[in-house]
Amino acid sequence: MRRGITATALVAALALAATACGSDDETGSKSSGELSGTVTWWDTSSVGSEDKVFKKLAEGFEKEHPKVDVKYVNVPFGEAQNKFKNAAQAGDGAPDVIRSEVAWTPDFANLGYLAPLDGTAALKNQDDFLKQAVASTKYEDKTYAVPQVIDSMGIFYNKKMFKEAGVEAPANLADLKTVARKIKDKTGKTGLYLRGDDPYYFLSFLYGEGGDMVDAGSKSVTIDKPEGVKAFKAVKALVDDGTAKTDASDGWENMMQAFKNGDVAMMINGPWAVADTLTGKEFTDKDNLGVAPVPAGSAAQGAPQGGHNLAVYAGSKNLDASYAFVEYMTSVDSQATAAGELNLLPTRTSAYAKKEAVDSEIVGFFKPVVETAVERPWIPEGGSLFEPLRVEYTKVLTGQTTPEKAAKATGDSYRKLLKDWK
Repeated sequence: MRRGITATALVAALALAATACGSDDETGSKSSGELSGTVTWWDTSSVGSEDKVFKKLAEGFEKEHPKVDVKYVNVPFGEAQNKFKNAAQAGDGAPDVIRSEVAWTPDFANLGYLAPLDGTAALKNQDDFLKQAVASTKYEDKTYAVPQVIDSMGIFYNKKMFKEAGVEAPANLADLKTVARKIKDKTGKTGLYLRGDDPYYFLSFLYGEGGDMVDAGSKSVTIDKPEGVKAFKAVKALVDDGTAKTDASDGWENMMQAFKNGDVAMMINGPWAVADTLTGKEFTDKDNLGVAPVPAGSAAQGAPQGGHNLAVYAGSKNLDASYAFVEYMTSVDSQATAAGELNLLPTRTSAYAKKEAVDSEIVGFFKPVVETAVERPWIPEGGSLFEPLRVEYTKVLTGQTTPEKAAKATGDSYRKLLKDWK
């Protein structure tokens, strides 16, 4: 793409200029064998829980490298992708390091905004990383990021409410409806909160019906195939028959409050939600939180593979310190800390043997889930596939369109986005 070539030339010029700047304190220096200067890090983790732990870890890096100042900036997840693109394209205001959602990494790399990491300090002991976590860090046979956390999704449930209703975790959608009906009869509460403004929460249903958004291998759009229509019908049925309640906006807050306050018995979520969930009045006793695999659809049981990588901006004025920072934040000890304090899943195999990970029931549950999770398409346009799907998913759940029309509209949008795809 012409835009990619232009962006690449821009950041290459920035990197060259950074090298020519010398070794002042602002750009950083390693001439004395010691890292120095500033590393600006954009963290996109949840405020109030995850951010505290990651900021503390960053302070640990400063203690190891006292001449390096880590400028920690928490950027709201929903704003970070476009904010980074705008700053990188302008050549002004981009961070040295960004916490990139897995689908953003190939997009940023395609635009020339990320520094290749092969052969740098950032990739220390790279054979220790889980293969499925590494997949999202590659673009055109080069490595542009280091996996920090990997995740997937499960169904969270209120054990006390389940006991009162005399039910167990649902194995499939038919079970889900039965469980929800019994919970309603016994407790008066709704069974499931189904987040309606984020299509990531739709993927488990799409995979469950044997569908997918696209097939990157054959360069074909698949969301509008019969399996996609069935998935839209499946989620709409859950709302129509009262199994689930949903929303068109503020979905995260609505879902979390409903589950934490005991207004619903279940929600579909991932390990990133555990710390927040345990602050709710229903879970002052953390043992009341149950987690099970997402209910299977008519074809399969599957949840999406997600996670976050750390990537270095190609125009960084302090590449050496940035590489070292990424290595530190993705090290075994740092990942073990995140597992112990936040129940986040490590991307390094050896981190699972650390006490913090071993003692986490959530990590223990999600590890096999992650190992069988469905990989999303690691293409530059992967992150852009969600907005057309979000629009139609929300419209289906709120009765503004039919499953058939939603699947067709999403497919049409994908073919406009993915040139020359079938």
